[in-house]
Amino acid sequence: MKDLKGLFNPKSVAVIGASNKEEKVGYIVTDNLIKCGFPGKIYPVNNKADGEILGLPAYKSISDIPDDEIDLVVMSIPAKFINATLRECGEKGVKNVITLTAGFKEVGGEGVKLEEEMGEIAKEYGMNIQGPNCLGSLDTHTPLNASFANGMPNKGNIAFVSQSGAMTVAILDWSMANGIGFSKVVSLGNKVDVSEIDVIEQLAEDDETKVILGYLEGISEGDRFLEVMRRVTKIKPVILLKSGSSQAGAKAVSSHTGSLAGNEFAFDAAFENCGVMRAHSMQDLFDYGVAFSKSEVPKGKNIAVITNAGGGGVLTADKIEELGLELAELSEETKAELQKYIPDEGSVNNPIDVLGDAPADRYEKTLEVVLQESNIDSVIVMACPTASYKAMEVGQAIVEAKKTSDKPIIVVNMGGPSFEEEEKILREADIPTTVFPETAVTVLQMMERYATIQAENQESCLDKITDVDKDAAAEIINNAKAAGKDALIGSEAYQVAKAYGISAAPIVLAKTKQEAGIAAEEMEFPVVLKIASDKILHKTDIGGVVVNVQSKEEAENTFEEIMQKAKEAHPDVIPDGVEVQKMMPSGHEVLVGMLRDAQFGPIIAFGMGGVYVNLINDVCFKLGSGINDEVIDDQIESTKISKLLKGYRGDAPSDIPAVKEVIKRVAKLTIDFPEIKELDINPVFVYEDGCSALDIKITL
Repeated sequence: MKDLKGLFNPKSVAVIGASNKEEKVGYIVTDNLIKCGFPGKIYPVNNKADGEILGLPAYKSISDIPDDEIDLVVMSIPAKFINATLRECGEKGVKNVITLTAGFKEVGGEGVKLEEEMGEIAKEYGMNIQGPNCLGSLDTHTPLNASFANGMPNKGNIAFVSQSGAMTVAILDWSMANGIGFSKVVSLGNKVDVSEIDVIEQLAEDDETKVILGYLEGISEGDRFLEVMRRVTKIKPVILLKSGSSQAGAKAVSSHTGSLAGNEFAFDAAFENCGVMRAHSMQDLFDYGVAFSKSEVPKGKNIAVITNAGGGGVLTADKIEELGLELAELSEETKAELQKYIPDEGSVNNPIDVLGDAPADRYEKTLEVVLQESNIDSVIVMACPTASYKAMEVGQAIVEAKKTSDKPIIVVNMGGPSFEEEEKILREADIPTTVFPETAVTVLQMMERYATIQAENQESCLDKITDVDKDAAAEIINNAKAAGKDALIGSEAYQVAKAYGISAAPIVLAKTKQEAGIAAEEMEFPVVLKIASDKILHKTDIGGVVVNVQSKEEAENTFEEIMQKAKEAHPDVIPDGVEVQKMMPSGHEVLVGMLRDAQFGPIIAFGMGGVYVNLINDVCFKLGSGINDEVIDDQIESTKISKLLKGYRGDAPSDIPAVKEVIKRVAKLTIDFPEIKELDINPVFVYEDGCSALDIKITL
């Protein structure tokens, strides 16, 4: 773990490129350090310096500064001078540098070389280098404004990590207008050395930070990201907005698994695996962040709604059901107590309607009663600005009622200027607010999700699978690679599956019609014959698959027919032969597959199989790394085919544990062999007792 304390809480800061010219970045950074009240020493550095910069003694070089320990250097000089100056910093013993300058890998060419050299300098001197091409860092608690942002944000407990400097500037400006406070704000830039993983790992131990938000355009160390996030998300919530698309998902179309995967499937699976919560818009990111920063996490899914507008209550109830939360059932005792304060024209059922003319004390008493109901985990208080609505009084009433419980409360003020004073009162009391009821419900869903994350078991179940023959699988895969194959033929894939204990229909390769006849007879009829070639992908289209072969003679004749059709369709391809496979009884058809993501490794797919797999698209993806029984249960349960497997309309239930075993062993196999790019088993026939994989495709 990198020690980044010097980036946030330094005792001294040197600004290389400091200036007295207001239009220069070096001026803005130095001015920001002074204005924010940084308590340590500030050293302006400029090779043309003569006297003072912004009233502080200036130095021509970092080497000229008499202070032996400079905790942090902020650099704003042309890119071509950066690396030489970094070496001077290294010789001076500086351990933390923020490089604001652009002109590196983002411009290509020489910039790429300069940035690579910068990374080597960081390693040589053991320096933490943030950037280049970044906005800088801010810490409201030190305080420190080592950036060229326009001003200092409010003090708070939200940390924001961003790969985009422009996005950071926009957020800071917006936050100041909306009263949102930050603990730390970190602009990463090109991430030559310090990454989002390093910063988030540090923030996990930061007492001033309660929730970590991030905007990322890419993640460079997938395995380390997963490992660190699994630890951090047990300590505090991490919510990330990820832009861009997974290249693996965009390019992989050679298997059913690849064609079913959306562009963002890998990040969704990875974030879920390690407990990171994903926002899909900047608005969502900060709605979630503010709620986590102000409220405790709810202990369950049951929500009470208090409203002065019936329509708003209905919308809220609809959204609660849509997102899998629960509109809480109120006890008769609670209803009886509510009737003391709510007129007969209102409603003591949830959503609780306090009527449009509700005074502040009706809100307060209703909220107090509801908060004491044991069946309620969180409360949404909603208001429309009627003519009789007293916003400030209601706001103060909510604050008073909140003192009686630590259950989360979110206030929905459906309006604008009418609520400005109330919003201020609630903000100061750490009660989050939204404008629309759907937002409030979505926020509570995310908070309830985090409660689940904290309780989740993240230990992999794959270490318990020891009855595999890795050497046998390796021999088959290595032989195929040595032969220049891009994929295994069916009989090879069967042998790999067999080595890993994956239940599959037996299949053997026949190179002559006599071998086909003997193999078919030994398997017992009926059998299936398939053309064997890694170059012929769509075997059925050319007549390369014949089912229900019933005799040795028929198998021999079919061998010759299939070879002839393959020659006609692909005259340039020499098949390996024809494969003979035991024809299995039909069962429920499911798909188990794997697509390898460049950053996160194997992504395991499960869903409905068969010929309509792409049409129906009933599939769920989970990360292979860290997969366990609970994750697989959720993966199966999230598909429609699971209802058939459980037994539908009187059908006997299928062997779901056998399906789980296939998923585990596919994950184990693809983690053990990184050279497997894609794996597709479609279909797997699932029976009342056991299952059998039929068509296994392994792409290298």
